[in-house]
Amino acid sequence: MIKDTLIKLFTRDLNKLKTELESYKDEANMWLVPEGISNCAGNLGLHIVGNLKHFIGAQLGDTGYIRQRDLEFSLKDVPRQEILKQIDETIVDVTTALEKLPEADLQEEYRRNPFEDYMTTEYFLVHLIMHLSYHLGQINYHRRLLE
Repeated sequence: MIKDTLIKLFTRDLNKLKTELESYKDEANMWLVPEGISNCAGNLGLHIVGNLKHFIGAQLGDTGYIRQRDLEFSLKDVPRQEILKQIDETIVDVTTALEKLPEADLQEEYRRNPFEDYMTTEYFLVHLIMHLSYHLGQINYHRRLLE
């Protein structure tokens, strides 16, 4: 049952991410980093996509995706339409991986590295949706600050 809830939440918030990026009146503003702000909306969008394609798509869904985390924050002026396309792909990857994930695997141990505290796959998936929501709020604030 939690899988259905997670699919709904990831889909809802990834679609909201698309709405936020589409709401920039001037696409160039997505890439501005005003004083006091660490990251622009464009890079946060790329980071959300990379994070979910890696941890859910590749790690749980075996998509073969290779993450290049540094590029999530160093690329600039990626066309909005390209990011929106990547978000759509992420929705498919997340949904497919979670639909195929056996319920019993949710209670299995999940470690990103050997030095982390114990967590279940379910716990980590909840963490990922909260991570998405956190950055979604940053993007919303960024947009309202500039426009």
